[in-house]
Amino acid sequence: MNPPATGSAAKAKPKTPAKKQDIDKSKLDAVREHIASRVIGQQRLVDGMLVCLLSDGHLLVEGLPGLAKTTAVKALSEAIEGDFHRVQFTPDLLPSDLVGTDIYRHEEGVFEFRPGPLFHNILLADEINRAPAKVQSALLEAMAERQITVGQTSYPLPGVFMVLGTQNPIEQEGTYHLPEAQLDRFLMQVRAEHPSHDEELEILELDNNRQKVSEQPPATVLAQEDLLAMRAAAAELYLDPKLNRYIVDLVQATRNPAGYSEDLARLIRYGASPRASISLARCARSLAWMRGDEYVSPDHIQQVAPEILRHRMLLTFEAEAEGMTTDDFIQRLLELVAIP
Repeated sequence: MNPPATGSAAKAKPKTPAKKQDIDKSKLDAVREHIASRVIGQQRLVDGMLVCLLSDGHLLVEGLPGLAKTTAVKALSEAIEGDFHRVQFTPDLLPSDLVGTDIYRHEEGVFEFRPGPLFHNILLADEINRAPAKVQSALLEAMAERQITVGQTSYPLPGVFMVLGTQNPIEQEGTYHLPEAQLDRFLMQVRAEHPSHDEELEILELDNNRQKVSEQPPATVLAQEDLLAMRAAAAELYLDPKLNRYIVDLVQATRNPAGYSEDLARLIRYGASPRASISLARCARSLAWMRGDEYVSPDHIQQVAPEILRHRMLLTFEAEAEGMTTDDFIQRLLELVAIP
């Protein structure tokens, strides 16, 4: 994929969505198949990427080294029409390395804006927690408002724009804690897991085949207008008002769990923001549409809840001392909050 032209932000204009009757869901299945040809297992990661893609959101991938996080993101970018760029986040990275900068042209006596990597459709922020807060702040406006501001001028980002950040959960040396405002702007956080015994055998076989045959690009690429049409169709999927109340009850329970369990109340410092409620509804619709369902069910909401809530909550030191994780807390809430 070619990088965007450096002298213009013209690519920021989104394409017009295709008509409903032109939507071909098999094209999204082809994207999944292409990722599966590069990555063995990691179904939660693949589902998370596709749900975020349909929901027009950003994804934070957490996992140990060697679990195909970067490979999966690259495979996704290969199957989608658009530009892809990888940025290795380091402590010496500057905000201008992401957003771009004004360059003075002596011949014309004017400043010209040169866009940075944020003007690509898919940005892989590799080891995102290795950059300091001033660099993370450069992502806040881009991820929330889909624009960046340099000087007194704001520049719109592409209509299809997705940030996929990766981070190592155990390595602390040379890393920075991601600001809560930054975490909240990620639609989902997915954890890459170690493969099973059979999956690891498949990985060995796949690696042997790669050494014999060069990798080929995907046969079909998902066009941006098709992706925008899929997003529109997913957003219109029926969500019963009772499930809206269920979503709000879940998010409210992360802030005030005492109404469900006094034991849980002492384990939470603060819960999820209202952005979590919006994200639950959007992602539940996307998951239901992706699976071919005609409406959203409580099961869809419960399946996406861990990925949406885990990075928006903070447990107490007491909970951590007892070995409780945010996933444990979320599971307890899913058991306690009544389904309508």
